[in-house]
Amino acid sequence: MQSSITVRHAVHYSQSEAMTGSALRQNFLIEELFTPGSANAVYTHYDRLLLIGVMPERESIGLGEDMARVVGGEFLLERRELGLINVGGPGIVRADGAVFEVGFQDALYLGMGTGNVSFESPDPSAPAKFYINSAPAHAAYPARHIRKAEAIELKLGDGQTSNKRRLYQYIHPDVVPSCQLLMGMTRLEPGSVWNTMPAHTHDRRMEAYLYFEVPQDAFVVHLMGRPEATGHLIVRNEQAVISPPWSVHCGAGTSSYAFIWSMAGDNKSFKDMDFVPMGDIR
Repeated sequence: MQSSITVRHAVHYSQSEAMTGSALRQNFLIEELFTPGSANAVYTHYDRLLLIGVMPERESIGLGEDMARVVGGEFLLERRELGLINVGGPGIVRADGAVFEVGFQDALYLGMGTGNVSFESPDPSAPAKFYINSAPAHAAYPARHIRKAEAIELKLGDGQTSNKRRLYQYIHPDVVPSCQLLMGMTRLEPGSVWNTMPAHTHDRRMEAYLYFEVPQDAFVVHLMGRPEATGHLIVRNEQAVISPPWSVHCGAGTSSYAFIWSMAGDNKSFKDMDFVPMGDIR
């Protein structure tokens, strides 16, 4: 089993506004999370969120000492919580003796103190793809398998503005207790391409996006930066974006797609958003 972990430091908006497109990608775009038989991780200094992609094939994959070392613990979840959503084939997660069968678009929450965690694919020809987020925690909450049918479903947007979508809240105070991690999924309806409109910021927490089900020849133009000075990232299938608290985070695709959003920071209020008038976007 191979694994890799990189560290991304926080960037002030004045620095980002002077960056080239290549520099923006190096700081905010994660181009490869899922590698067969591997665990790939990015540790961001924005609210100390850890983003991990695990794609087991014939052998199980654990979260090794290198990840624990980056967060300064004896083991990864010594002082952290973890949430994941499976965007691949059927998967199995083993956590301190408990076994969770995590299907496509199922989620799993593991609380602080969970020691031994490993991931498997029952069918190596259709491997699971576990998209994992981990954030610092202050209390231990029980593990919970959350199926898509158990998530809170919200119908948002309008076809007339090309942003009709369904939003699913998985790790949310009304579904499962957590310390600071929020996690869910948004799926655009056919014919819609815009996500997260109207655009907004939330200075009290950061956000991360994993775009998936983006067709091979398609992409998403992800807008980021201060509302009056936006930049953009071209995002392909199964790539992730780190969104700082000072940044808007919205985008449009060349086709319909889905994405997983996650947040960490000072609160868990999903509605804590500072909306930006459309006329102020530059």
